[in-house]
Amino acid sequence: MIGRPLPHESAALHVTGRALYTDDVAARMPGLLHAHPVQASHAHARITRLDVSPALDVPGVVRVLTAADVPGINDAGTKHDEPLFPDEVMFFGHAVAWVLADDLESARLGALAVVVEYEPLPSIIEVTDAIAQQSFQGARPRLERGDVAAGFAASSQVFEGEIEFAGQEHFYLETHASLASIDDDGQVFVQCSTQHPTETQEIVAHVLGLASHQVTVQCLRMGGGFGGKEMQPHGFAAIAALGARLTGRPVRVRLTRQQDMTMTGKRHGFHASWKVGFDDDGRLQALEATLTSDGGWSLDLSEPVLSRALCHIDNAYWIPHLAVDGRIARTHKTSQTAFRGFGGPQGMLVIEDILGRCAPALGLAPDELRRRNFYVDDQPTPYGQPVRHAARLDRAWQQVLDTSDFAKRQDDIASHNAQDPHSKRGLAITPVKFGISFNFTSFNQGGALVHVYKDGSVLINHGGTEMGQGLHTKMLQVAATTLGLPIERVRLAPTRTDKVPNTSATAASSGADLNGAAVKDACEQILGRLAPVRERLGLDPSVEPVETWEDLVRAAYLDRIQLWAAGFYRTPGLSWDASTMTGHPFKYFAYGVAAAEVEVDGFTGAYRVNRVDIVHDVGDSLSPLVDIGQIEGGFVQGVGWLTLEDLRWDNSDGPSRGRLATQSASTYKLPSLSEMPLGFRVALLEHAADDGAVYGSKAVGEPPLMLAFAVREALRDAVGAFGVSTGSTSGALGVELASPATPEAVYWAIQTAKGQA
Repeated sequence: MIGRPLPHESAALHVTGRALYTDDVAARMPGLLHAHPVQASHAHARITRLDVSPALDVPGVVRVLTAADVPGINDAGTKHDEPLFPDEVMFFGHAVAWVLADDLESARLGALAVVVEYEPLPSIIEVTDAIAQQSFQGARPRLERGDVAAGFAASSQVFEGEIEFAGQEHFYLETHASLASIDDDGQVFVQCSTQHPTETQEIVAHVLGLASHQVTVQCLRMGGGFGGKEMQPHGFAAIAALGARLTGRPVRVRLTRQQDMTMTGKRHGFHASWKVGFDDDGRLQALEATLTSDGGWSLDLSEPVLSRALCHIDNAYWIPHLAVDGRIARTHKTSQTAFRGFGGPQGMLVIEDILGRCAPALGLAPDELRRRNFYVDDQPTPYGQPVRHAARLDRAWQQVLDTSDFAKRQDDIASHNAQDPHSKRGLAITPVKFGISFNFTSFNQGGALVHVYKDGSVLINHGGTEMGQGLHTKMLQVAATTLGLPIERVRLAPTRTDKVPNTSATAASSGADLNGAAVKDACEQILGRLAPVRERLGLDPSVEPVETWEDLVRAAYLDRIQLWAAGFYRTPGLSWDASTMTGHPFKYFAYGVAAAEVEVDGFTGAYRVNRVDIVHDVGDSLSPLVDIGQIEGGFVQGVGWLTLEDLRWDNSDGPSRGRLATQSASTYKLPSLSEMPLGFRVALLEHAADDGAVYGSKAVGEPPLMLAFAVREALRDAVGAFGVSTGSTSGALGVELASPATPEAVYWAIQTAKGQA
């Protein structure tokens, strides 16, 4: 089964509308109560009065939840800095109370009836204002190697600059949803759209003042997550559970799209200032930088996001002398959180922007500048981990150059640009080197439970959650392959904390590595117990038909052989010292290369992506169809972040200061079919098995997002063509491009390029 291009295990359910999600289950429950938030209309304010009595007069309203109702700890965060019911509003849209009613409309009207009075306080909206006012929170790590001063002294050319780039809304199709109920023994059962059921369980338990064994969390499936459901669901689940505990009725929390966008965290925006040195051959000698992330009002996952950003500022490039400082700005916005790549894209964008801008100044083609700075095998990263299999990156790079006809198309594009003054094309190629594992070493563990029934059928349960990425499909393939069975004989049960406890989040691209190895371990335990029975019966496992498997299982049952097993896996060889930013935090690196061609209209700045060629390293693919889908989807999501998706908060001094202005699909531009490349060619790197990973596979969830840098660099190339009259001039930095590079931003970059020419 491993390596076969099977469809997603729920594909038919998805396209026919039969797949059940958390809110679908809620609709089937009698006596259901609906929760609606009371949202603040200030970016920063102290609550001076909260009167819920008018809401109780609204027909259908059953109860209003406030801080006074919390029997345990009034906090929804793991850092204990996120009050579930705040007395100080920290962002526009912050929920200060929740109304429970028999129907959603009554709950909405009840929320409008709640009287809240505020004392407005000063607010910080922009990350640059936070820097100016020294508004920071959390750790301030420093990544350092070599002697930066000596590196600059040895550099023949030194450049300085800065870049500020936006965050990104997750915009999963299914908004946050939780459903809580109480059984006759007072046990709390929460069904939740969560990437981290164990942490949701823990937060619900401490809000209710219960032990974890009194709370069970189940994740049936998610309609997308992208990191936005790693930490953010906990508070909504706690509201549902608190309501159910107080009323004895099931409670549903399901955010509208507007609520989801205004109440939940996004990808961190960053500001970076940098100084870089090169030698006469264009090789990097030294880099000094300060990265400031926009953390929003609380820490959430901002510290590990920043740590990963620093660990990926090198991307695929050897930098002998480096000093990078990181800090987290506290602003009065939603608490920014995990998003596909988890800081890696932000760190890598800094170095790719540096190389894109410096190439013209060095008199080098950007692709040549990038390639001559690649890591070679076993060179250490700035944090001390050797880069294994770096030659695979060079192999993927050459394959893209060859299969995309890169050199010929460069000539064709130069000819087109010389003939058309109003439309310019650009072509670029960029690499990706992305570390796989959680930065926090303890999270690198997975569990599974495998049952073999007397009829030979198999049920598996593991700690990972399915959000459309195909994890469950891969786990079915792992179990079927290990047991030597047709995949139809294996079924997968929903993720539940009472089946596999103490799980890690399905995040960091590690879901298949951790849970797949745990499933494989459980299956191998069962096979080990069956071996003596098989030998006694004279069965050959290499040619064993299903009927013989069933005979074997029946015989084992009669022999009182245990036919179920709990599997476990912990990633070996990992170490990390956060205080020194050194260690071996990643199991391996995933590599990829993309080449992109764009065409830009000089009158409007509008553009289209003509062609994309990708070669990506997934090791020996567990499920090629799923992996190619992940590469395509991740790439397009990256294009959205870099070119389209423009989060805007009101930074005026008016009454709506701090309000998210882009809070719906009508104002927040998402990539769609019209943004897909006209030619989209994706290939998996061959002969790339990774020893030590489950069946030689590699992670695929996050790394493809960074392949989209090729589109941004192609836009830079096309914009630069508008300003070229007699050829490029060495010495001056190249095109400065905003991120996201929206058509408006591209238009103004074109005007700047023309003016400089």
